[in-house]
Amino acid sequence: MTPAKWVGVWRERLPDVPLELVAVSAAEAQDVLRGGGADAGLVRLPVDRPYFSAIPLYTETTVVVVPKDHVIAAVDEVTAADLADEVVFHPLDDTLGWERPPGRPGFERPATTGDAVELVAANVGLLVVPQSLARLHHRRDLTYRTVTDVPQSQVALSWPEERTTDAVEDFIGIVRGRTVNSTRGRRPAGAAAEQPKQRPRRAASGTGAGTGGGARSRSTGGAGGSGGGGGAAKGARRGGGGAQGARKGRPRRRS
Repeated sequence: MTPAKWVGVWRERLPDVPLELVAVSAAEAQDVLRGGGADAGLVRLPVDRPYFSAIPLYTETTVVVVPKDHVIAAVDEVTAADLADEVVFHPLDDTLGWERPPGRPGFERPATTGDAVELVAANVGLLVVPQSLARLHHRRDLTYRTVTDVPQSQVALSWPEERTTDAVEDFIGIVRGRTVNSTRGRRPAGAAAEQPKQRPRRAASGTGAGTGGGARSRSTGGAGGSGGGGGAAKGARRGGGGAQGARKGRPRRRS
């Protein structure tokens, strides 16, 4: 995993809260989370439900690792049938959960993916893994090609359900791409809360406009200060003055 982008966002939003990355193998990840060695983890599915919560992030391409001079290196992708006559290693830390791995089995199962890569480099056989593992164990004398019709590995953000802390919620929000002002995100500690801006109200025109507009201004002003009340009072006086002016006009002559 390369969570550099998410870590960068964390440090921008929560500079006073340290975030420590702990590198573990896929096989160890769930045990580390159970034991409290990490608050959350980027793991491969499946996880133990309902003990763990998990948010699927993406599905990885599956590739076959081969020597650069192997015939498979001349094509862009292969199928499981294309590997039928090849020795394909199935390490003990495999993450693909095969029902039946492709190719012919090796003389023994390597303990780790790294050990299997060393055997591929020695031209003893091939290895089928998620693309990120092929990149992790990259060697100049090896390359890899996509395998189209085999299981794929799904990566998720996971954490123990009973330990869903505020910090975990913050990280979930970052991974999901929520902004600082998202309704489901939490504000960084110490950040000043932004007050929602109220749109100014326009006084209605026509009969009773002064008193009607004044009532609305007072109800929205409330404890916000004297400005709203003052505006309401002015609106009410303007309405009253208009009515008095109409009464003081000269009476119309009767014909």
